[in-house]
Amino acid sequence: MRLGQVMRASRETGLALARLGAFWGAFAAYLPDYKLRAGVDDGTFGLLLLCAALGGVGAMALVPRITAKLGARSLKVLAFVLVAVTFVPLMIHSALGLAAALLLMGAAMSALDIAANVRISEAEHDTGLPLMNWNHALFSFGLGGAALLAGALRGAGFPPELVQPGLALALVLVASRLHVARDSAGPEADAPSAGPSPMPWAVVLPAAAIFFAAFVTENTTETWSALYLERGLGGVVGAGALGPAMFGLVMGLFRLGGQMLAARLGEARLVAFSAAAGAVGAVITAAAPTLPLAVLGLGLIGVGAAVVVPSTNALLGQRVTRAARARALSRAWMIGFSGFFIGPVLMGALAEWAGLRVVFLMLALAMAAVGPGLWALMRMPRT
Repeated sequence: MRLGQVMRASRETGLALARLGAFWGAFAAYLPDYKLRAGVDDGTFGLLLLCAALGGVGAMALVPRITAKLGARSLKVLAFVLVAVTFVPLMIHSALGLAAALLLMGAAMSALDIAANVRISEAEHDTGLPLMNWNHALFSFGLGGAALLAGALRGAGFPPELVQPGLALALVLVASRLHVARDSAGPEADAPSAGPSPMPWAVVLPAAAIFFAAFVTENTTETWSALYLERGLGGVVGAGALGPAMFGLVMGLFRLGGQMLAARLGEARLVAFSAAAGAVGAVITAAAPTLPLAVLGLGLIGVGAAVVVPSTNALLGQRVTRAARARALSRAWMIGFSGFFIGPVLMGALAEWAGLRVVFLMLALAMAAVGPGLWALMRMPRT
């Protein structure tokens, strides 16, 4: 497999996910400021994150209809919707403003994310290339790079009112490069339907549990790491951006090597290794007495979260029939992706009660929980 082939096959989806990561990375770097503007404590902030979940779930329900109506234009249209939402964080001056911003952001991000992943799956089927790790690596690089840049600007005293318009301009330039792909039908498009097959819950539920643990770890780290570094460890203003930046960049690098490592270790061993590294990283972060050691721990959490989801996708796909594969993947993602929104909310309540160090200890348990899910998934025979 040549990297050039993967890059060409992922041109549109890679650009879409990279800009999605940049959008969230810039927001994460300024989270301490947005929280201060909203005037809320940790517990309330965590509860308000449910608004992002509500927006995301609503978007997930509508995306199939949107993509069916827009067809090949869906990725480009949703990319420009995200551009409009770039200005939404500027309305955060109260708890209500934060709730409204998170609702709109969750909807716009989830819509583009799901549409891009559907396109990636179709491209994998059409080309026979493994594309998921590369595309998700671009998301992580976008997130990490934007977090570093936004953190530097925040440390230099630039307010969001100056940063967000610049981000919107950059996202417009990227969105304008998204071409409208031709609708294509795979070789099975004209095959007669044999009717719906039973849902293989014995495979779906363990995979969903792994997804849930990975997404809880990923979004909790992105959401709370900046606050932890600045408030918990006394980092200077802007230093908190090192948290999401290190996490995103390490995830990106490890995802780039995911395909090679999977070929050597196998997907199951790769998931187990990654989860163990993430658990160790979470413990180091929780116990770190200094900011550099905490940043190192956050990097190890990035190793843990990097390839768990795409590799579990492969393991799930190997254990269901072709007829059941699309439905099985969608159900597992719907259950597991809820952790992306629920995790930061639950951890916010925990931070209010016990502090942010305990939050990262809980992430170690989440990564450890991947093990039982992986064991249950591997018990099912390959089809």
